[in-house]
Amino acid sequence: MRKEECFYLGKIVRKFSFKGELLAKLDTDEPEMYEELESVFVEFNGNLVPFFIQSCQLHKSTLLRIDFEDVNTEEDAEDLVNAELYLPLSMLPELEGNKFYYHEIIGFKVNDIYFGEVGTITGVNDNTAQALFEIDHKGKEVLIPINDDFIKKVDRSTKTITLDTPEGLIAIYL
Repeated sequence: MRKEECFYLGKIVRKFSFKGELLAKLDTDEPEMYEELESVFVEFNGNLVPFFIQSCQLHKSTLLRIDFEDVNTEEDAEDLVNAELYLPLSMLPELEGNKFYYHEIIGFKVNDIYFGEVGTITGVNDNTAQALFEIDHKGKEVLIPINDDFIKKVDRSTKTITLDTPEGLIAIYL
């Protein structure tokens, strides 16, 4: 499976026991959703390798304690510390209304209720304090904060997001 077909679940942060168990920090608001996992993909040298899970359970509410099949010793577990975990995109719960996953909105058209058609979302910059829509407007990049107050409608059927941005925000890019 390719990384583009998966979402980042979390990272193995440390060994838990001498029997090869590990603790993973999950990148989710609902870690309990992942207590029944049967397998995950672990990134090794840029490749995703499937690992089957014997058991897993929440540990101190934010960490997932994982016992992988064929990882039976501390030495085996040590090789997995700091490895990233991935799951297929098909395992993401479907969001409704104005909620969305960043990967889902790439290619969506953006309209502003005052400005009109802004352009097409080419990416999301989440490396800043405030995540930003990266929008192509006739070859120019427009950055708009992803803010619940700005998002008026997400229409998945037409792949359109309607925004109500502060006056002048879009114009500063053009």
